Amino acid sequence: MSAPVVYDIAMEVPFRGLTRRSGILFEGPAGWAEWSPFPEYGDEEAATWLTAALEAAAHGYPDRVRDRVEVNGIVPALDPEAAAARAVASGCQTIKIKVAGPGSGLDDDVARVAAVRAALPDARLRVDANGEWSLDQARIAVDELAPFGLEYVEQPCATVEDLARLRALDKGVPVAADESIRRAGDPMRVKQAGAADIAVLKVQPLGGVRACLRLAEELAMPVVVSSAVETSVGLAAGVALAGALPDLPYACGLETQRLLSADVTRAPLAPHDGWLPVTPVEVDADLLEASRATGDVVDFWLARWERVRHILQGQR
Repeated sequence: MSAPVVYDIAMEVPFRGLTRRSGILFEGPAGWAEWSPFPEYGDEEAATWLTAALEAAAHGYPDRVRDRVEVNGIVPALDPEAAAARAVASGCQTIKIKVAGPGSGLDDDVARVAAVRAALPDARLRVDANGEWSLDQARIAVDELAPFGLEYVEQPCATVEDLARLRALDKGVPVAADESIRRAGDPMRVKQAGAADIAVLKVQPLGGVRACLRLAEELAMPVVVSSAVETSVGLAAGVALAGALPDLPYACGLETQRLLSADVTRAPLAPHDGWLPVTPVEVDADLLEASRATGDVVDFWLARWERVRHILQGQR
């Protein structure tokens, strides 16, 4: 494996409370890989992300069954006008809209979704609350947002139990589980509790493409592949998973490259007319150097890298 390179890239718009995205890139015999667990994740959880990166670098990805995947445009918690403009600019026919953001009330969410619907009357719309609603808030919010024609609501509540209770109310809007799968000690609880109609899978948090393929088979429900806001190197792993799944009935949440102000490849994984090719990524040395982190960011990531590597070594 090559020496780890710490990258640090500004974001075009704040997302998940982040204004910059950073992580580690390294190269193995099968190609480049990315390790970029969010800063709030502990070392044990970050070790699963590193397992995914090591798999990519050492073994690459499984054979694909499709050459391209449809993706959803992503709209952060912006004001209505900016939300609509971003949705249109994505060029996608499916749009995921962030709701329940910090300082954002239900009226703001309704206005944002309404603006996107007005701008794209024929698009498929889905909303993502990142588990920020209580069960009562989710019940009210889904009632308010359903008239805009939602494809599904993603992680409306934090707990599996509340997801199951909301789904049992039969609001006419399918429920997708994200955090309740990727941050769960037992991701199968979602299926056992009848808590979701759709599973959102992210490669890094779940330990790699092959682990996700096994989990998708065990869950036996429709899958949406989503990203963890990575460079095109990390995003390529999500595209590889989407390309290898036997069935892919929904557009995937892989339009996140355009949330970043820069990338490390001359051919970034940004969609064309709502589609991404299933293709490897070639890192450009000059762009990698231009995105190289300095100072405290490097110290944070290299110290974290060493700690988490020791955790994985102890698990073998």
